[in-house]
Amino acid sequence: MVKFIILFLKPAKVDAFETAYNEFLALVENMPDVARRQVVHVQGSPTGFAPYYRILEIYFPDMATLEASLRSKAGQDAGAVLSQQFPARSFEAVFAEVYEEAGGRTEQPGADSFPHI
Repeated sequence: MVKFIILFLKPAKVDAFETAYNEFLALVENMPDVARRQVVHVQGSPTGFAPYYRILEIYFPDMATLEASLRSKAGQDAGAVLSQQFPARSFEAVFAEVYEEAGGRTEQPGADSFPHI
């Protein structure tokens, strides 16, 4: 699974951001083959300051499906709103591969499992 992540920095005008964001999100919801989406409202950071206000994660089964969805009419419309309604450098966008494990724990290597040099 892969996801398209958009990290929105704290806006100067929250009301204007929310209006543009809701328009953008409605277009994202029309994109084909979206497996799941998550909207994250950032509350803070362990260091106190969190530069992000909202994070949107849009999941797809694979990279080819993600790319096709972004190239679709709905994807192009959403991209236009993103680039036109949000100021330059007010968001970051990245693609990520998802590794998800339900439950489980990461094995801790024992002393004898490390190669000896």
